[in-house]
Amino acid sequence: MADTTFGPNGWTPERLSSLKGKTYLITGANGGAGFQAARTLLKKDASVVMLNRSPEKSQAAIAALKQELGANVDVSFIRMDLASLASVREAAAEILKTVPRIDALMCNAAIAQVPTQKLTVDGFESMLGTNHYGHFLLAGLIFERIEATKGRIVVVSSLGYNMGIKTIQFDDMNWDKNYHQNKTYSQSKLAQMMFAYELQDKLAAAGKTDVKVYVCHPGSSRTSLIATSGNRLTRIMFWIMSKLPITQSAEKGAWPEVMCATEEGLEQRALYGPTGTAGFVGPVGKGRLHPHAYEKSVMSRLWEVSQTATGCVWSL
Repeated sequence: MADTTFGPNGWTPERLSSLKGKTYLITGANGGAGFQAARTLLKKDASVVMLNRSPEKSQAAIAALKQELGANVDVSFIRMDLASLASVREAAAEILKTVPRIDALMCNAAIAQVPTQKLTVDGFESMLGTNHYGHFLLAGLIFERIEATKGRIVVVSSLGYNMGIKTIQFDDMNWDKNYHQNKTYSQSKLAQMMFAYELQDKLAAAGKTDVKVYVCHPGSSRTSLIATSGNRLTRIMFWIMSKLPITQSAEKGAWPEVMCATEEGLEQRALYGPTGTAGFVGPVGKGRLHPHAYEKSVMSRLWEVSQTATGCVWSL
């Protein structure tokens, strides 16, 4: 059933009022939906801190934003590689030193469809390590700053969460036995959602209702995500798809995460994104959330496993 909260056209950035004085942290903001989210927020006078792996791409992104929006836009960059726990810890320390308020942490960065099993420097399967563990650690390390600002955590997942084994493969988290570029990616996106929903439960139990946690997905957006990590066949298929009406611009792909970072009165146990054909495109609103994404026993176990893996015990 279509979500009519925001009318027939769904949520659009026209709903944004001035964001002056607010600060947004965005992972993976030098391209694709993350870049467009930064651009949309900066247009409303927000401050944006990009958390990216590449200094060169970040400087180019900042230059492009300043050229379009004016030299005075408040956009900066802290280097962070989500695939390295040490890099995430360094970035978190820099954030706590230099960013006095965090209105939303937008967990936007991801790698997808890595064709053969790769491990991060810490020994995790690369998509789980980057998409889930990196964000889990980052959010945990800067949580007190987010809480002090009564801020939000926005997890950008993917409809892929519903295309894999629909649970967490705890006996083989690195997929040593049955690695599959799509199913393993699905697992990483499901893990991100479970992190968000379990965090909601933990915050509610601790009476910390000032911090809101939201989950969204960009639909089928024309970004470089598959082009950067998918194999040749996957890239060709996605290129063909990108020419069809079942894909939308990266700018529209950014709307769900901008909405979750700014809009009041959203439901937390929900999945926001395009509400048209199969959730790929269409007006932005509340989509369908499958119950396996918040299976309590699995979420709780994943939380414990994630704390052990990252060495980050959240103090909630």
